[in-house]
Amino acid sequence: MQNDNTTLTTRKNALTMQIMTIGAFFFIFGFITWVNGTLIPYLRIACELEEWQAYLVTFAFYISYTVMAIPSSKLLQRTGMVKGMRVGLVIMAIGCVLFIPAALLRYYPIFLLGLFVVGTGTTLLQTAVNPYITLLGPADKAAQRISIMGICNKFAGVLAPIILGAIILKNSDGLIAELAAMTTDARKVRLDNLAHAVIVPYLVLTVVLLIIAYLIKFAHLPEIEAELATEEPDNTANIKDKKIRTNFVLGFIATFSTVGLEVIAGDTIGNYGIYHGLSLNVAKHLTSYTLASTMVGYLFGAYAIPKFISQEKAFTYSSCLGIIISLLAIFVPGTGSIVFIALLGLANALLWPAIWPQALKGLKGKQLNQGAAILIMGVAGGAIMPLIYGLLTKYTGNQYAYIILIPCYLFTFYYSMRGRR
Repeated sequence: MQNDNTTLTTRKNALTMQIMTIGAFFFIFGFITWVNGTLIPYLRIACELEEWQAYLVTFAFYISYTVMAIPSSKLLQRTGMVKGMRVGLVIMAIGCVLFIPAALLRYYPIFLLGLFVVGTGTTLLQTAVNPYITLLGPADKAAQRISIMGICNKFAGVLAPIILGAIILKNSDGLIAELAAMTTDARKVRLDNLAHAVIVPYLVLTVVLLIIAYLIKFAHLPEIEAELATEEPDNTANIKDKKIRTNFVLGFIATFSTVGLEVIAGDTIGNYGIYHGLSLNVAKHLTSYTLASTMVGYLFGAYAIPKFISQEKAFTYSSCLGIIISLLAIFVPGTGSIVFIALLGLANALLWPAIWPQALKGLKGKQLNQGAAILIMGVAGGAIMPLIYGLLTKYTGNQYAYIILIPCYLFTFYYSMRGRR
């Protein structure tokens, strides 16, 4: 009996260490993903960009999910999940290295290439670790493990703008006014120095990613294969069913809209703060407030669903809350509207986890796995929506450009009600 207890304790300890390791991955790609909110105002100044051009940061990063989602799943079939995680980390490190020549030359296209490569590695890592954490350990505690991973991801998102902003935009008060008063030559020198500030943090990120990629083989992570459901003879008919197909297409649009909403709320708020006259020293941290409110929503969902509220109702109420907060952000005058942009994170928190089970309903076997890969491609919303917002600012101003949020929340509301029916 004592040996059985010892064995059980050993297994629990090993599982805990494995979950902590995967939690570190969620922290890493959460940090790298949400640091874009600081990079946007930073690169806008350093590379002398128009506002819409600055949002190519999100385009370059998130479009990689669309381009690389299916190739990543195919690569993982060859390498396995654990080795795929290592490959993903190495690719992310290569992307971080590209920031060094980009900064030395102060050349925006190389920055964008670096972001795309980092996004490619993140796509591969996410494609591996999301199903891995679901299958690692008892099935009845999968939701608990996913909740822990979400908290790791969002906590990293809170820290990322604070840490990177303190490094690359230190002593930033009055920077914009200082640059405006400089001669052309002096301005160039100052902007070159500003661009060089990104070299050390991204060099550190490169080293950290490579060290983790090397140490994974000592973490004793078990190789797990996702078991595909045995296909029934009528599976092909199932996927061709009009209702299932329509539901999935609408789910893809909802995914596209939701990621666009999340990225607009998190990555445009810094520029929006500058638009309202906040100093760069304050604006560079605003993404953290959006991510903090997202984390609050996530913690509420982990605690309250399904104990006090169903996932379906939470989906509907979150969409309604998003519409209300968006209208307040658009029409409340002055800096008060910045608060509501940050609070959008609260409305966005429960959208993503509610869309997936509804969109994949009725799919089986290979169709289920293919459907999941296609939904990942919906992350393109984070690439395209901020660009549309940036273009709208040229005609409506930064505040009224947030009108783009309303049709997205209306669609997620419609999709939630359709699911409840």
